[in-house]
Amino acid sequence: MIINPLKQFAIKNLFEFNLLGFNIHFTNSALTMIIVISLAALLLCPVLFNKDGQITKTQAFIEIIYDTITQMIEGTAGAEARKFAPLIFSLFIFVLSCNLFGMIPYSFTVTSHISITFALAAVIFIFITTLGFIKHGTHFLSLFLPKGVPIFMAPLLIIIELFAYLARPISLSIRLAANIIAGHIVLKVLAALTIMVGFLGIFPFALLTILTGFEIFIAVLQAYIFSILTCVYLSDALNLH
Repeated sequence: MIINPLKQFAIKNLFEFNLLGFNIHFTNSALTMIIVISLAALLLCPVLFNKDGQITKTQAFIEIIYDTITQMIEGTAGAEARKFAPLIFSLFIFVLSCNLFGMIPYSFTVTSHISITFALAAVIFIFITTLGFIKHGTHFLSLFLPKGVPIFMAPLLIIIELFAYLARPISLSIRLAANIIAGHIVLKVLAALTIMVGFLGIFPFALLTILTGFEIFIAVLQAYIFSILTCVYLSDALNLH
């Protein structure tokens, strides 16, 4: 039996329709994102529109997450960045939900595709760059030339800093997608091995169980890393560090 661990990442066209002369393909990736957003909305809406004053366990848990995100933003980008807490919180919830949903057997992991993670990173990059120019004008370009740099090193340093800045959405997207892909491939291989070896599969099954818990931890960690790096980039736009 040949097991292809990459098959789980295949994009499948569920149906297509014509819209204003364009053929729109509705895929399993799009369906997964709709499901994830709907589930997140069902979880968060009762908390947002709670009017009876009673704090449920779900509301307390969501508030802990929101407070953690807010403290992360203030600690990374300063108090001025607090107004962007809803944006970072929404980003964290979306990435986390997609990561965790992908842990369900026979589901689809949206964040395993670089097209999705790069789209998120590109939107963040454009927003932060625009914010930097709105706040600082052309002085935002000083981000590429730190103070105290000798003038003869300025051209080289500007090129390096500019390259590093433009590479941010690429590194941000690849980091998330690569970690998710690697973890799911390992789990798929171990699951196949457990089935193939029969009663001896208890050993790979035990390892599979441990790695599944570890992969859930990675899913949460990668959502946090994606969010905190966004805060770091936001700090650059606001504070020119």
